[in-house]
Amino acid sequence: MTTKSTLTWWLPRILCVCAILFISLFALDSFEEEATVNQQMLNFMIHLIPSFILTMILMLAWEKELIGGVIFVAIGIITSPFVFILNYNRTHSVGTSLFIISIICFPFILVGVLFILNHLKRVRYFKEIKARRTRNLAF
Repeated sequence: MTTKSTLTWWLPRILCVCAILFISLFALDSFEEEATVNQQMLNFMIHLIPSFILTMILMLAWEKELIGGVIFVAIGIITSPFVFILNYNRTHSVGTSLFIISIICFPFILVGVLFILNHLKRVRYFKEIKARRTRNLAF
């Protein structure tokens, strides 16, 4: 395995883990002083549900890159309007809302595209190997 193929293999996985960890940071706002410890832990676990779902999709994408890549791209594209509207209603700034979309949604679109490209590269590589074997057997 070459350095370039190792990089294309690990890059989407590492970026996805980092993006999931970033999304998980938002769960920390579930802690309130007036809530009991049990309520705080329940709220924290509820806030982590998106991270759990994204982790399950990453586990799928680890084995089935094309399916996982398509799901990540779809998640990034589908959630973008909701994130934009939510932030625009809070800030009344298009620029701020677009910036927040680029931080929250774009990493998952990028990860999905990288998974898809890695899948296509791997398919092309195995087709080339099969063609070489067929040529070698012909002689």
